[in-house]
Amino acid sequence: MLSGLIRKGIGGFYYVDTPQGIYASKARGLFRKKGQSPLVGDRVEIEVTHEGDREAYIKSIAPRRNALIRPPVANLERLFIVSACRNPQPSALMIDKLIAICEKKEIDPVVVFNKCDLGPEEELCALYRRAGFAVVMTSAEQNEGIEELAALIEGKLCAFAGHSGVGKSSLLNRLNPQALAEVGDLSARLERGKHTTRHVEIFTCAGGYLADTPGFGDISFERFEPVYKEELPDCFREFAPYLGQCRFAGCVHDKEPDCAVKAAVASGEIAKSRHQSYLSMLDDVRDIKEWEK
Repeated sequence: MLSGLIRKGIGGFYYVDTPQGIYASKARGLFRKKGQSPLVGDRVEIEVTHEGDREAYIKSIAPRRNALIRPPVANLERLFIVSACRNPQPSALMIDKLIAICEKKEIDPVVVFNKCDLGPEEELCALYRRAGFAVVMTSAEQNEGIEELAALIEGKLCAFAGHSGVGKSSLLNRLNPQALAEVGDLSARLERGKHTTRHVEIFTCAGGYLADTPGFGDISFERFEPVYKEELPDCFREFAPYLGQCRFAGCVHDKEPDCAVKAAVASGEIAKSRHQSYLSMLDDVRDIKEWEK
């Protein structure tokens, strides 16, 4: 029996990284009977069946910190939400959607503004810091902020998220020039046949782990990891002091009178853009029926 981390799952095999190396492992049928499925990021115990071929069976899955639907990954501890200061312009709605998912799943969000050499995004930086989030200003081009990112990765299972063109790959190359090469090398060593579907894969970086998560590239809030109407206010941490103080018990902080959250927005205690993002997300999910969840 060996313990390890699932770093990749494809073609019915889960590639488990153990102190004795990587084993191509199959899941026991009992997981299907329980309605369970191993995920990349799971800590598991395996039983080696063919040492020469480095094959094994997964015997058990450790309790998870969290699990996401798309991308399918477990035990994510920190998500770096990357936006460009310029080219393309930052999207507060994209940032806020990813933060909401982090809050629901108990993942630590870090907001990263890349390409700061093109012009720092001071206003948005101040907004998210005031709301209680860690913010890092980076320039992959000028090698700025890379040490700060590396310190936040160390000892954690992390992922980068954000639209294409914001510089995620450039930051990764600055963090660890070997990281992308390791992804390719791991794929070459473990691939059995050709697969065209992209998949989640974990590789080492800056003393921690990074999950290569294609599903986070262009997030669809209601499809990839839905946050339902009843959960949404709790996903905006600056709302917390005002929840329960509204005139109506079922207040959704939209058009209701005497709403404590809206009053906090009017007074500047809550940023208007954050409340606007909340309302946009509310429109996405307000009509989802119970059977659709």
